[in-house]
Amino acid sequence: MTVLLDPGTLRDLLADPAAAEGLSAVAGSPLLTVEIRDEAQARPLDGLDITLVPAVVVAVARDPGSMPPAAWPAADIVLTEDGTAGAPFVAPATGIGPAIGKIAAMLAARPVAGTALALLLRSSASLPVPAALVAESATYSALQEGAEFRDWRSGRPGRPPEPGTRRVVTERDGNRLEITLARPARRNAVDRLMRDALTAALAQAVADPAAQVALRALGPDFCAGGDLDEFGTRPDPAIAHLVRLTRSPAMLMNALAGRTTAYLHGACLGAGIELPAFAGRVIATEDARFGLPELQLGLVPGAGGTASLPRRIGRWRTAYLALADQQLGAREALDWGLIDAIAAPRPEASG
Repeated sequence: MTVLLDPGTLRDLLADPAAAEGLSAVAGSPLLTVEIRDEAQARPLDGLDITLVPAVVVAVARDPGSMPPAAWPAADIVLTEDGTAGAPFVAPATGIGPAIGKIAAMLAARPVAGTALALLLRSSASLPVPAALVAESATYSALQEGAEFRDWRSGRPGRPPEPGTRRVVTERDGNRLEITLARPARRNAVDRLMRDALTAALAQAVADPAAQVALRALGPDFCAGGDLDEFGTRPDPAIAHLVRLTRSPAMLMNALAGRTTAYLHGACLGAGIELPAFAGRVIATEDARFGLPELQLGLVPGAGGTASLPRRIGRWRTAYLALADQQLGAREALDWGLIDAIAAPRPEASG
């Protein structure tokens, strides 16, 4: 159920613990929509703390100027009709009504995962990246024990891995270290073998302060995300949480940010944008498309995206990508700052 409120009513409800308890995904209200017509009406949102509100708060500001920066923290997503508005506003091409409909549909299907993402983004945006990655991994592991993920997992039979174990190719030329994802038959989906190989390659660069890293991929897609056939196959999510922290490409990508350029093309979904977004420079081809599909599985992004994307495009637009199940093309990604440049494809990218 979607609850429509004005800013003053939202503030009053949150001030009353008994009333606030009903503004929750657990109580059947995973989406709170706040309509803002002018700056005076937005004033009750200034300084409003929604950190622990277990529901997604969407602010609708018909005029971007009606929602000043002091009110931004009181929303998870800010929608506007002005296509020229800057961060953190989103001006959906389909219009505000359909965008809210998509968010509501996602939250109807995955209320726990969607709310967990909002809570995570609110709290981790101000944390140092390593702490944000710990929080993301813990949330991801908790959701693996939830009904939403189990429901998705039960409806998807696994596939055996393809023959061979090569997942990453490295090539050194002077100070330049090229790291290439090399699993094109599975759209460079990240499985354990790729994660471990990528971790080893990035660790090599971290150990050499002179190394300049170029991250690329073989095949028509840079990376379609995590390997769905492996999701949830570890019997103990708590142990998986610790493994993610000790074999974390995201931690290493963050450490190498100033020395890394990522070259993206085709599908860049889930891990396919979460990891490159740590790079100091991200260059994509015109055909690249970007998205965070993990909520469909009953999970939050687990490859570092709740730390990397907010530091490029803000937590509000990050939430919108996931909760509206939205994909960005290269031009919009450039406008948002998710990528830094658009370039022609390399001929060998499809090889």
